[in-house]
Amino acid sequence: MTRMPSEIDVAIVGAGAAGLGAARALQGSGLSVIVLEARDRIGGRAHTVMAAPGIPFDMGCGWLHSADRNSFVGISQQLGFAINKARAPWREQSYDSTFPTADRIDFFRAMDAFYDRAETAAENDTDGPAASCLEPGNRWNPMIDAVSTYINGFELDDVSLHDMDAYEDTEVNWRVQAGYGALIAAYGAPCPVSLVTQVRVIDHAGPRIRIETSKGTLNAGRVIVTVPTNLLADETIRFDPPLPAKVDAARGLPLGTNNKVLLALAGADALPGDSGLRGPTVSARVGSFQIRPFGTPTIEGFYGGTFARELEDAGPGALSAQAIDEVVALLGSDFRTRLSPLAESRWAHDPFAQGAYSAARPGHAGARAILAAPVDGRLFFAGEATSANFFSTAHGARDSGERAAREIMATLVTREV
Repeated sequence: MTRMPSEIDVAIVGAGAAGLGAARALQGSGLSVIVLEARDRIGGRAHTVMAAPGIPFDMGCGWLHSADRNSFVGISQQLGFAINKARAPWREQSYDSTFPTADRIDFFRAMDAFYDRAETAAENDTDGPAASCLEPGNRWNPMIDAVSTYINGFELDDVSLHDMDAYEDTEVNWRVQAGYGALIAAYGAPCPVSLVTQVRVIDHAGPRIRIETSKGTLNAGRVIVTVPTNLLADETIRFDPPLPAKVDAARGLPLGTNNKVLLALAGADALPGDSGLRGPTVSARVGSFQIRPFGTPTIEGFYGGTFARELEDAGPGALSAQAIDEVVALLGSDFRTRLSPLAESRWAHDPFAQGAYSAARPGHAGARAILAAPVDGRLFFAGEATSANFFSTAHGARDSGERAAREIMATLVTREV
């Protein structure tokens, strides 16, 4: 941990992937840099824990989405982190006994048709809820809505059609064997970070930016703000003079609820490794499961949207209990004694996140560009919510931090000219 100075060239607020990406990009620039982090660790919403001996578990991001364009793939190779390139078990490798092949094919046909309609509809100028592209009366609409809660953190009624269409998915998804959070922590290890430093006010009225924190006051020439949108929306960090356009943009890009749970599984060898588990459902209030990820004796569950928030609000253990009930319903009553909780996340109740990742509300797809725009050549903004096409991902966040660093360097070149 770095001691917080009183004067600095560039202060970066938040040591998640975006803040670390900015700090790494500014290395060698000749500028003094400090990253101010409210938590007692770096990584933000990327966090790997050891759920059991030899079993790392990503409480937050776990997949290298769009891996063929993901900047963390090269970083993982540089840092010696092994990548598992096995195909994600979300389609072909689903567990057949609980979701018959014919039904699964029909479901994916319906979901692909939904996305085709959404792509066509997004060509219109008028934005609206993505739910408008569901086929009325289709039996699979609740499951398509459930998938939205996993992807967006919200049901389709609350997701911008234009924003959903803007996301770029190359459908190449890999994993970091030791944990995505562990990779990002290693990536950020060389960065100068002041931990347990909560930023309260960013006063940009004077020639130097005055930052009021829980550890005192810091003056900076430039500031990069990378905190989650929910913190900006409720003005946990206050700007003086106010920046209403930024606050409004953040309110149009709320963080949805997504949580993960890991269950220990006795007698796991009898089940296939890295296999998807779900059943046909008439409700969006359901989890998605992966049996024996990396071959471990566990089952990993994923929940999103309104249901995930209700489970989180019910208190610690509620998510694990729900996951056990669902797995038992899918695999049989004898599994109840074979399953036990190992770990679960509760991101909506995390005071420094208040959610998982951003999705634009209907009519607010343009908010990402508004949030990303610099202010007066001194205030810069990064984070997954500012990414035009890779929002809701760790690499989108990292790349946005690098973009903000380039914007700072461009202002220096302009002043020298």
